[in-house]
Amino acid sequence: MKILILGAGKMGSFFADVLSFDHEVAVLDTDAKRLRFIYNTQRMTDPGDTEAFAPELVINAATLKYTIEAFNAVLPYLPQTCILSDIASVKTGLKEFYAERNRPFVSTHPMFGPTFASLSDLSTQSAIIISESSHLGKVFFRDLYRRLNLGVFEYSFEEHDKTIAYSLSIPFASTLVFASVMEHQEAPGTTFKKHMNIAHGLLSEDDFLLTEILFNPYTPQQLVSIREKLKELLAIIEAKDGEKMKAFLMRVRKNIE
Repeated sequence: MKILILGAGKMGSFFADVLSFDHEVAVLDTDAKRLRFIYNTQRMTDPGDTEAFAPELVINAATLKYTIEAFNAVLPYLPQTCILSDIASVKTGLKEFYAERNRPFVSTHPMFGPTFASLSDLSTQSAIIISESSHLGKVFFRDLYRRLNLGVFEYSFEEHDKTIAYSLSIPFASTLVFASVMEHQEAPGTTFKKHMNIAHGLLSEDDFLLTEILFNPYTPQQLVSIREKLKELLAIIEAKDGEKMKAFLMRVRKNIE
């Protein structure tokens, strides 16, 4: 298959490496410097160059802020039968974007970021495929993700956003709150170090990505739950109520079993 990848960032480079030995791959990035370490593929800096390549599948790995803009830049040069795909962690606006175009599409979310995951071993990671996607697109990515040993789940656009509000917004918000009250520690404990490593990794991500995930319409209800649990925990601590603390810890342990 002829595959065009938009964006030569971490995820774009990852997909180029994974796919280039089984498919004819081209990578498009308007910044030529980002293409220096892209091998075994065609390298392009002008959207117009994609017309001669005539891809059968486009994987949009551009930064979230520019996902739709990247699609619009190449759409005039793509065959009508070319499958459009994105790997965005936030699907805001993409359902409407695809609905307005008479083209096959597949939307997926590989739920591993280069910041935390080991790209050489993804057996503990997962990916989501959007159920409204075209059949052939779903077949391609289901096969690809399974070959990468990912757990594959299929959700609708709405179900995806709800899942992300739970699985990303809660840890993101909790980490940001933790980091916002931290001071330098001369003798940090093991738990503190682990939390700080997570905070450093999170804050190395793109600000727009973090903002869009936290602005998910389903995030506020999750944060309200955190606020209520913090209020309950604070009351137990202030009262030094050992029995209530024991019951609280038992509920928490049950949640993570």
